Amino acid sequence: MKRKVNAIWMGDGANGNGSLSTQSGAINNMPYSFKTRFENEDGKLGTNPEELIAAALVGCFNMKLSFVLNESHYKPSKLNTNAVLTFEDGKILSIDLNLEGDVPEIGEEKFIELANEAKDNCPISGALNCKISVTSTLL
Repeated sequence: MKRKVNAIWMGDGANGNGSLSTQSGAINNMPYSFKTRFENEDGKLGTNPEELIAAALVGCFNMKLSFVLNESHYKPSKLNTNAVLTFEDGKILSIDLNLEGDVPEIGEEKFIELANEAKDNCPISGALNCKISVTSTLL
């Protein structure tokens, strides 16, 4: 499997801007710039690489956790994960995952164990060079 993404950048680092597009078309000419990366806390002007990394991680983590749960004979009704990525001095330091799961017939200890297994073994986690933590709440 290969996935293709295109990035276009025009101008210098601080004043330039660009756009991102994905092969699937889910992202098509999404704007990004210095401002969307470093000065745009509300996220209304475009995206940034760190936001996309966090999105990739939570999407992968939820999918991996659903497979891990299935392999242990649990059927999740809903997995809802938020990610907080910490970027400091030009480096991603950590990503904290906050998971809420509705998984019938599972105990909290088993849920935490399987959530950590998914975190440690999802393909995106393996590609990242930062601390990744998960906090789990069973609904």
